[in-house]
Amino acid sequence: MKNIINGKEMKPLDTVAGFGVRPGYYLINGAMEVNGGVNFTVHSHGATSCELCLFHRTEDEPYAVLPFPEHYKIGNVYSMVVFGLDIEEFEYAYRLDGPYDEEKGLLFDRGRFLLDPYAKAVTGQSVWGEKAAENSFYKARVVRDNFDWRNVKQPLIPMEDLIIYEMHVRGFTMDSSSGVQCPGTFAGILEKIPYLKELGVNAVELMPIFEFDEMADRRVVGQNEVINYWGYNTVSFFSPNTSYSSSIEYNREGTELKKVIRQLNENGIEVILDVVFNHTAEGNEEGPFFSFKGFDNNIYYMLTPDGKYYNFSGCGNTLNCNHPIVQQMILECLRYWVTTYRVDGFRFDLASILGRNEDGSPMSSPPLLQSLAFDPILGKVKLIAEAWDAGGLYQVGSFPAWNRWAEWNGRYRDDMRKFLKGDEGMTKIAGIRMMGSPDMYLPESRGQNASINFLNCHDGFTLYDMYAYNEKHNEANGWNNTDGANDNNSWNCGAEGDTDDKEILALRKKLCRNAFAALMLSRGTPMFFAGDEFLNTQFGNNNSYCQDNIISWLNWNQLKENQDMFEFTKHLIAFRKRHPVIRKNLNPCSLHFPMVSLHTGTPWDDEISDDNHLLGVMYSGRDDKGGKDDIVYVAINAYWEKNELELPDLFGKWKWKRVLDTSKEKFKVKEYVSKDRKLTLEPRSLSVFIAE
Repeated sequence: MKNIINGKEMKPLDTVAGFGVRPGYYLINGAMEVNGGVNFTVHSHGATSCELCLFHRTEDEPYAVLPFPEHYKIGNVYSMVVFGLDIEEFEYAYRLDGPYDEEKGLLFDRGRFLLDPYAKAVTGQSVWGEKAAENSFYKARVVRDNFDWRNVKQPLIPMEDLIIYEMHVRGFTMDSSSGVQCPGTFAGILEKIPYLKELGVNAVELMPIFEFDEMADRRVVGQNEVINYWGYNTVSFFSPNTSYSSSIEYNREGTELKKVIRQLNENGIEVILDVVFNHTAEGNEEGPFFSFKGFDNNIYYMLTPDGKYYNFSGCGNTLNCNHPIVQQMILECLRYWVTTYRVDGFRFDLASILGRNEDGSPMSSPPLLQSLAFDPILGKVKLIAEAWDAGGLYQVGSFPAWNRWAEWNGRYRDDMRKFLKGDEGMTKIAGIRMMGSPDMYLPESRGQNASINFLNCHDGFTLYDMYAYNEKHNEANGWNNTDGANDNNSWNCGAEGDTDDKEILALRKKLCRNAFAALMLSRGTPMFFAGDEFLNTQFGNNNSYCQDNIISWLNWNQLKENQDMFEFTKHLIAFRKRHPVIRKNLNPCSLHFPMVSLHTGTPWDDEISDDNHLLGVMYSGRDDKGGKDDIVYVAINAYWEKNELELPDLFGKWKWKRVLDTSKEKFKVKEYVSKDRKLTLEPRSLSVFIAE
């Protein structure tokens, strides 16, 4: 097949190491198949020369080394088309020469093979849990993108209508109880799509799927192996994790992952990726050296004046996100995942680091965050920040947003947990959190869609463990239970962990119902952790980052054991979808109630004292489509005794009807409230009323 440029056949101009070559495509980073060969483009600010090394599969000695001719370099970019290469027959790496001065952060070493920062596929980790040979190193493969997306359109679900389900690809189906044919893989998710549809979620947030080495920090604790299970340790930003595929894909570009995304989108479910741009797997001075350190260590990482690594990530190094070169890489990376994998959104791990200057200081208008907010390719994707970092920068409510960025609302989690377990002085702030946290996200500047509400996620207790443990139990991690958060705002209901006490077990279930209902009945976008819908437990471990076992894997037997909780979860998700007034402001209702209002046991009394544990939140509006009033009143009694409630007067023929009561195992009720609108709320219970 001929390669035609401007009407002329592209032919070699030079010979290097026996291969015909010519200058390549300087504007296209990475390696790309072209007619008759492969284009290789890479850049380095500090390097003085660059070599392309070609390897036969599984071999660590190159069969060919091709120095880039000096006149194939424009600026700091090396680019070369190599003819006669079959992408199925080789892997590649680079070697760069240049100055070595640790105090200046210059670490060029011609003796090291380096992974292409723009690699689209990485070799060496194709089988989960298999440790690479001692002297092996990462190499890249050239991939071919010929995936058929058919006529599938991205769902483009408005932020306020999302219900996010956070999951770990491996942990979701790895346990034999999942019943899938390809456990622990992308294909395993495919098999569970009918389950996700039944549950009612319309977005899945996948914990890191960029290439990472789960064996990098392997240790043995007692009789058990602990590894880098979560994957927050990126090796390559452009490559899907090969060990999440059910078969080795070689030179196809993430086909199995694309099938998952296509089929989820076909079923109205968006895909959000949890991305880690705050650090890499290269670590600090003691860490491995496989890519960025060798290309431009002093550009890719934040360095102290003496060349050491700043550590705002808690993982040894910090990516220098606001350097123009790193900005460019991150932007190209996200564009790639959106255009090539049709990803619908991104959640940025420790996102406050993305707003730090090169010296580590916080920036008021970080150029990277602004670029992502206004980039045309990213114009429709969700941008979600974990608005804090390990260096103490906490920006929940103040993350630079440009009306584009949403935030994991850590204050929602903390305040609602305290209120729901009965802490004093938390009732009014809990009401404000349920209103969408307008004290933090002003409607005129951040709107209704800034708050991602959550009570539980991968980092911390599961929903069940939140009411089964007073203390974390992370002994299996091997750090003498010193790791993981201590401020969990949890309550064990009278017994730590497992118990046969029926009253305690019943109370735990009721509190779980309360918590999930409060989450679904709050303004903002709700997110919950996979397995919480059937009370999955991690046995009190609130930092299971290294547990590739039943601690982290979902036990699907609990779906049968806790079918009542699963039915409750489905019901609340469906209820939220049926009542848009919970999710957003509508036109005023015919009774002229406020769009959202707070109450105590007495209507319209929002002067909530510290010893008050009864909260009422009322949403009201008129649905444009049906032209009907939509009025929902949520009453939460977080007290350990009964509480008296009086509902607001509806006037005329309107009546209040209770439709949900968490104090009852058969939680769905249809009870009209008496004319005096007074009733008793059971201890530690939540009720929902609608106006008819």
